[in-house]
Formats: sequence, C-alpha cells, structure tokens
Amino acid sequence: MTTAALQTVLTVPERFQGPKGIANGGWVAGTVAEALGGRGAAVEVTLHAPTPLDTELRLEHMANCASLHHGDKLLAEAIPVHEDLKAPEFVRFADAARAEAGFPGWRGHAFPDCFVCGLRAPGDGLRIFPGPVEGTDLVAAGWRVPFAVAGEDGVPDAIVGAALDCVTGWAHFGPGESALLGRLAVQIHGKVYPDGTYSVVGRATGSEGRKLFGESAIYDQDGTLVAAARATWITPR
Repeated sequence: MTTAALQTVLTVPERFQGPKGIANGGWVAGTVAEALGGRGAAVEVTLHAPTPLDTELRLEHMANCASLHHGDKLLAEAIPVHEDLKAPEFVRFADAARAEAGFPGWRGHAFPDCFVCGLRAPGDGLRIFPGPVEGTDLVAAGWRVPFAVAGEDGVPDAIVGAALDCVTGWAHFGPGESALLGRLAVQIHGKVYPDGTYSVVGRATGSEGRKLFGESAIYDQDGTLVAAARATWITPR
C-alpha cells in the first residue's frame, strides 16, 4: 500500500532572498524542516538546487521526509537526524554586538541584499553581521529581532533557520568571499520572540575540497540555547 504525500503550495517572497534572485538557503531549510513537524528534534535539509523567488512551489510531506519542488525539479529535501546538534559556546549579547565591528561584509559583501546578513534597512532584513570574538575561534553578532518577521504564532522556523545560516559562512569568509549553502541541519529548542535580543554564534569546523563546514547557535540573554545548526557550504569553482 502506497501512502499519498501531503502537498502544500507556497511561494518565497522576494524579501527573503539570499544571493541575488534566489531564496536564502536557511529560510528554505527552516521551511522544509518545519514540514516534518514538532520542535526539539534535529532535521537535516539538503539543498539540491537554488530556490526561485515569487514562484509557485510544491512542498510535499510523506512519512519521515519532506521535500520542496519546482515542477519536476527537486529543490530541497529534509530528513530527521537522530542526534543532538553540537553548538558553539555561549557569547554574551554585549560581546556579540561588539564583535559586529569586525564583520568582513563591511569591507566587501558578495550578497549585500541578503535577507539575513545583507545591508538591508532596519526592520526589513535581519541585519545579522557576524564578526570575530576576541580571544576565541568564534564569530558572533547581536540579533535584535524585528517585529516585521513575526507571524501570528511568533517568529517562524523559517526565520530561525535563516538566522542560523549565514553566520556559519562568515566563520570562513573574508571580505567579498562567498559560497552557497548545500546542507543545513537545524534543531530548535525554544521560541524566538519579536523585539527580543539574542546572540547568534558561529564556528568554522573544517573544510574538504570545495566544502566548508560550520556550526551555529542562537542563545538568549541568560545563555539558554534556543537553536543550533550544522552547515555545509560549497565554494564556487
């Protein structure tokens, strides 16, 4: 007996772009991961192709897999991960905010209109600008969550996934450097609240050929781990 997939039609608004003309990978990963339902468990999302903006897409959920499609083209696929994701250490909000002064994107940004780390107007983008934390191997930024990203039930998983995304890249990138997100495993432990202040922390964990690896976390002001992620980036040829 074959179980039919549950299908939802969605579009990614232009606001949520990452690289010019395509959706932010973390936003896509958070959206597809959320389709598996429930918080607390880790979900790994593989991005097979760039997700177009303002285009009708199909989100399917069958058994323990969720996938995003544009016509017959597979864009992203999510599966459960039976482990707790490792998170980089807590950085106090004041120290995370101070680290933003060293954000490499100030001196050169490949994707200046990125919803997450781009130089967007306050309230439009997330304005997460990770810079090195003195005396550590971490990068961090202070995230001041705009009301404009909240829905009826608070800040959605798509936004949390987005916030966890770019910081893992900036743990590797210098000014003007870039790569594309290939895989993001996300584990959300608690809620993110609009107008809240959080530390977004990242660490580079290695590289292999064109692949760059990193981990990230969101902490609230008292050091409680709100969410964690593990990322794989692919550098251009």
